[in-house]
Amino acid sequence: MKTINILSILAVLFFLPFITLNSEASEKTDGFFDVKDVGEPSGDVPLVKPWKTITLDKYYGGLWIAAGDVDGDGAADIVSAENVNQGDVHYTSTAVAQRLDGSVIWRWGDHKAGRKIWHHDVACQIHDWDGDGANEVILCAKDHIVELDGKTGLEKRRFPIEKEASDCLVFCDLSGKGRPTDVLVKNRYHQIWAYNYNGELLWTIENPGGYRTAHQPRPIDLDGDGRDEIMAGYAMLNSDGGVRWVYKSKAVDQKRGHLDCVRVVKHAKKLQDVRLVLTCCGANNLAMIDGNGKVIWEESGHHFESITVGRIDPKQPGKQILVDIDHTPIGQAPMWVLDENGRQMGQIVSDYCRHHRLIDWTGDGFCEIFVAHNRAVYNYRGKRIATLQAPKNNTKGEDSLLPADMDGDGVQDILLATPEAVYIYKNTDGKRMSGQVPLGTGLNVTLY
Repeated sequence: MKTINILSILAVLFFLPFITLNSEASEKTDGFFDVKDVGEPSGDVPLVKPWKTITLDKYYGGLWIAAGDVDGDGAADIVSAENVNQGDVHYTSTAVAQRLDGSVIWRWGDHKAGRKIWHHDVACQIHDWDGDGANEVILCAKDHIVELDGKTGLEKRRFPIEKEASDCLVFCDLSGKGRPTDVLVKNRYHQIWAYNYNGELLWTIENPGGYRTAHQPRPIDLDGDGRDEIMAGYAMLNSDGGVRWVYKSKAVDQKRGHLDCVRVVKHAKKLQDVRLVLTCCGANNLAMIDGNGKVIWEESGHHFESITVGRIDPKQPGKQILVDIDHTPIGQAPMWVLDENGRQMGQIVSDYCRHHRLIDWTGDGFCEIFVAHNRAVYNYRGKRIATLQAPKNNTKGEDSLLPADMDGDGVQDILLATPEAVYIYKNTDGKRMSGQVPLGTGLNVTLY
């Protein structure tokens, strides 16, 4: 009997380190914060007034927003778009360019065909596609990619795409030209097509890796060879469209849904040191993987949706991950802050947190948390430090947030888009970002 007890004790002592190492990824850190911020904010929270307010064009303007210099005068402009939704098949029906004083530069499309609101990305982007130094506005109309002159809105050219391949529009560099001249389009959940600048089909893939596509394919130059790989869903594609690897969850059934969002946490020379974080719609999972698709950690059980990555907490090393949990009742919508190891550092519960961003608003080198629905600005402990002043949205449409340098000072400002207007909040204290900062929202705007 004594021998059995000794062996049992030795076994426990032997396996104890392994039990500790395999503890849940969501283990809470010391100093975990848990904040509930629902309803109207208290009166002692300062209001941030908009620097500019652009009332969207009554007939051609829509909730989808991209920003950039379209008319070549050196100042940022707003492009908004409407879209058609027929049985969850989408295409862009209008676009309008407006200056920051609200004046219309040009209008395009049929304003009787579409709708102002969305529940998905709209295929309309601003991009200097031909590399001549002037921006074009490119969109997916029904069965065609259409390129508009940025100054006039006149159609420069169009080329045909497959039926229903107008769900979103993503520019990338598959050809190694040093700039994104290639373009990806897709239908809602099953097939992606890649075209070059001339409209020639480079490749297509259906149900990449045996799974549905993501909402927006994500270009990532994983190996630093100057050509983008494409996170097409759970499959990472090489630049030629071949499957490089497929993420395989150890925790959930990936057939239940699709990939919602993927973000780069860390670039590295060695693929095993690269870190990507992703969310699984329907499968209810959050995962960190390396550049070979190997799982580092997973957290399952919630409908994690959109991810933003940045330095949030000055007391913690590395970057932090901000992710919302969607499909929850109003007033019970959490956002989690996690570290790179998957440890949950805190949560903020608000009325609705689906659209959020990270921007350094105070100039201390760390990001504040912005939420569109309640217009809140939170610090790294979840304390509301400001509220973006804007009328309450009384429509069925949601609000969205976009980081954008709107005055050309190299500092990210914040755009709040509603179905009726765009509110620009100038970042007066934030620090100038390193490297080349695009004027406006930059390329491949997405809600995910």
